Amino acid sequence: MENRLPSDIIAAVATAPGRGGIGVVRVSGPRLLPFAEALSGLRLSPRVAALATFRGSLGEPLDQGILIHFPAPHSFTGEDVLELQGHGGPMVMRMLLTRCLELGARLAEPGEFSRRAFLNEKLDLAQAEAVADLIEATTAAAARSALRSLTGEFSHSIHTLVSDLTELRMLVEATLDFPEEEIDVLRDTDATARLEKLRQNLADLRQRARQGSLLRTGLRVVLAGLPNAGKSSLLNRLAGEERAIVTDIAGTTRDALRETIQIEGIPLHIIDTAGLRDSDDVVEKIGIERSWKEIESADLVLQLVDARSGVTPADRAVAARLPSGTRRVVVHNKCDLAHKEPRRWEEGVCVHVALSAKLGGGIDLLHDVLLEKAGWIGHGEDVILARERHLEALAEAAACLDRAAAQLGGIEFCAEELRLGQDALSRITGEFTPDDLLGAIFSRFCIGK
Repeated sequence: MENRLPSDIIAAVATAPGRGGIGVVRVSGPRLLPFAEALSGLRLSPRVAALATFRGSLGEPLDQGILIHFPAPHSFTGEDVLELQGHGGPMVMRMLLTRCLELGARLAEPGEFSRRAFLNEKLDLAQAEAVADLIEATTAAAARSALRSLTGEFSHSIHTLVSDLTELRMLVEATLDFPEEEIDVLRDTDATARLEKLRQNLADLRQRARQGSLLRTGLRVVLAGLPNAGKSSLLNRLAGEERAIVTDIAGTTRDALRETIQIEGIPLHIIDTAGLRDSDDVVEKIGIERSWKEIESADLVLQLVDARSGVTPADRAVAARLPSGTRRVVVHNKCDLAHKEPRRWEEGVCVHVALSAKLGGGIDLLHDVLLEKAGWIGHGEDVILARERHLEALAEAAACLDRAAAQLGGIEFCAEELRLGQDALSRITGEFTPDDLLGAIFSRFCIGK
């Protein structure tokens, strides 16, 4: 990777906006001991917390707190780093940051500390992204998965695949370098079996990454159906509180109502929509139009029907209007009123669940179906908190290996596909990553990280 190491000093408030007991200003750059002495008048020892009075340009005290110096290369960024731990008021943080800028630092860009850690090889790209994922984690499962990536578990898996792929490339390309040799390198080294093992290991990693992607983005689940099917009651039951207004009056729900819940650590974005029917009410018609738009972007549609009447022609008409490829679960609500027990069954490729949103019977069955539709393994302790670019790179590498397996008889083409597959994997950890992609990735980080 090209050397693009910066030489200036950056500073930013590293703690969240607002008031708190402690606030932190982080500074990173070359040779920061004179910077620290000008700020506090102290000569600091490495990694020793010192009680300091932070002073302005005229020597006036700005705040009193803790000052720590982490000398390069033993710091987060790999450069000299200062941490100013002061009182956590917005004005105090602003004064300390302004003083750092007066001393020659510039305001850090979003993600610039993590980017410097990447450029100084303190983190690879997947680990740097895991820093942001850990900060943004909304569930305990997502936080644990991000921490595993931060400590290098995902990167280790990628490096193992790249190492095995490099070894296979050497064997395949040996037949190109020495064509006069009458030794069948591919046969003697069992290259076919090696490639098949690589494909299987990559498939396993892709599965773990797809699972982890759910932890980041969640599953978008839309509740749809005729008026009075119990969509709002089901939303309230899933949310565990009264989030939607429930009445016997058809058309009560006029607009989409969103609620995020967790099942086994998986975020589910539940969207309650207006009842689907023909209406002359102008406001209700707008709500119904929005319902169909929500359905178009759904990962999964829960179509609610009344268990007392079963699937009616009107329900079948709603199902027929669903966009092609829509994944659907039919929920037979009000099974208590129909004097039926909660249960689950399948008709063709469609799963049906009978439950009572009002009483809660059968909700556990629906939870299981939602996890199945999400493709969740069930334990989540080995998943990779993957981003979309990771999934795309893994898919590209898998396609390359598939083509390589199909072209083992044409060594030149096979060798090229193996090379392309290796490049795709290496983009995940940043070994081969263009500058514009780095800029896009780190620009999404928060300032101070």
